[in-house]
Amino acid sequence: MTAVSDGQSWKTMNPRAKHAIRGAFLAYFVDMFDIYLPIVVLAPVLTYFVAPDLGATATAIVGASIFAVTLIGRPLGAGIFGHFADTIGRKRTAMISITGFGVATLLMALLPGYQQWGIAAVILFIALRFVDGIFLGGEYTAANPLAMEYSPKEKRGLYSAVINCAFPLAYASIALITLLLLFLMPSEKLDAPYVQWGWRIPFFIGAALAFAFAIYYYHAVSESELWQGSEHTEAPIKQLFRGENLRSFLQVFVLMSGLCLALQTVAAILPGVLGGPVGFSSTNVTVTLVVAYLVLIPANIVAGLISQRIGRRTFLIAMGAIIAIVATLLYYLLISNASESYFGVVLLTVAIVALVDSPFALTPAYINERFHIGVRASGYGLGYSLAVILPSFYAFYQAGLATFMPFEYTVLVLVVVGGLLIAIGAAWGPETKDVDFSADAKATTEERAHEDESL
Repeated sequence: MTAVSDGQSWKTMNPRAKHAIRGAFLAYFVDMFDIYLPIVVLAPVLTYFVAPDLGATATAIVGASIFAVTLIGRPLGAGIFGHFADTIGRKRTAMISITGFGVATLLMALLPGYQQWGIAAVILFIALRFVDGIFLGGEYTAANPLAMEYSPKEKRGLYSAVINCAFPLAYASIALITLLLLFLMPSEKLDAPYVQWGWRIPFFIGAALAFAFAIYYYHAVSESELWQGSEHTEAPIKQLFRGENLRSFLQVFVLMSGLCLALQTVAAILPGVLGGPVGFSSTNVTVTLVVAYLVLIPANIVAGLISQRIGRRTFLIAMGAIIAIVATLLYYLLISNASESYFGVVLLTVAIVALVDSPFALTPAYINERFHIGVRASGYGLGYSLAVILPSFYAFYQAGLATFMPFEYTVLVLVVVGGLLIAIGAAWGPETKDVDFSADAKATTEERAHEDESL
């Protein structure tokens, strides 16, 4: 098999491997662009989809529901498409899922508002986001295992980080597009251009990106040679929840729950902290987050390189402790307005984002290294997606904590819990950076052949 060739540089790497890694990066960019559209783009225009007399709290719940329902749909998609990725192939499954969420995003861009369809408008929007989440769950379930199976063993940490750089790049892109549209279009009133049709432009862009990428992926990316050369598991989900696979899944679930909870404190809560306790204008919030997410790109690369040198397990344990202690302290300083200068707030924000989000860069490599090839896509997709559900209800945890502490400080508890779960989850599992995917595929095939002979 030529899928994985250790010791290669990017220039000398198998062209199929290059296309697979590049394809996973682009797929994840389109995925993240799509999933964070409502948080950034719809924030100023939720009144378009809800009744004018709906209170601020109820409107905020609608906004959170639009985001949360997507995250809830992802595990269902991971289970469905993970099964197909392990049985009919990574590439074909990725193509179906990418096209699916492109169609869903296009339909969202065409929806009328409350003035035209009443409450049915927001119900349909939430329903489409759920369907969107199902297809989004299939994208990384197929594309990322394929890319990791093509990556040289000693470069998996680096290429994992490169793929994950698509998240901050997508977030920054959405923020910049929204900032430009808000600069060009009024958005204060219900009949303002941005409220009526301007918000649709980023959704059309998201749909166009999905369709364009689907065409690229079809022509440029080849099926995983490791998967093609291995015995295919007929019931990967069933195998995933047995024996050693189940133990691996539970360990990954704990680790990913911590990573996802920590991520929510930045991606979902931090904008509100900057706009609330810190007192930034919406423009300053957007600019600050764009700077922070652009800095996260090199931070991700550094995280991937360090994990390749000292090991994923060691790095994640250390970062879990750092998040629980250092990131929490930095968040406290930010909320308490310890820095009264704009530059100081930007520095604190950049440091928080880099510390909290950079460990996530290891997930494409680490989770795939925890499962053998027969259940790898299912294990990766479900291990990643199921762990997203509980952290997505962060707003309810904050509401509960607010009964006995100031609301603005409730995020500190979530940061600590996220860091502890990361450290515990990583400590529970083995070191994985030296896992040989080629040997794993061969061993799996021989094991299945032996089982067939014994029958």
